[in-house]
Amino acid sequence: MPTFSLSLPDEAATERLGGALAQKLRPRDVVALQGGLGAGKTTLARAILRAASGDPDLIVPSPTFTLAEVYDTPRGTFWHFDLYRLETPEQVFELGWEEARADGVALVEWADRLGPLLPADRLTVTLAIEGEGRRAELLGEARFGDL
Repeated sequence: MPTFSLSLPDEAATERLGGALAQKLRPRDVVALQGGLGAGKTTLARAILRAASGDPDLIVPSPTFTLAEVYDTPRGTFWHFDLYRLETPEQVFELGWEEARADGVALVEWADRLGPLLPADRLTVTLAIEGEGRRAELLGEARFGDL
């Protein structure tokens, strides 16, 4: 799978990446969002959801406590998971994982918590703090290469 690297010098650049990703995502896609605390996983997920909904003011709470939030958008149903507090990978089934995989787009923060349940056919976005901004490493299908 191709790897792409992007510099995101500010939050606006992260939002533009989210908008570009939203246009390319389709039902059954999984976006594994990786990076340390404060790396921008929720910021990127929020930008994807706002772009997919067509509402730049959409309220997108972090699913840190609810673990999953669902958004019906003109581009399909998007599931936003935060798996930081999962104790076992199998707990994801209680959150609607099978439904999300059947017909939705799954945005998954702390995707490594899925262990063997993390699908191989996914887009992995690894975010890291770089200077005043961030760096995004994308590993996935070629269709994401022209972001």
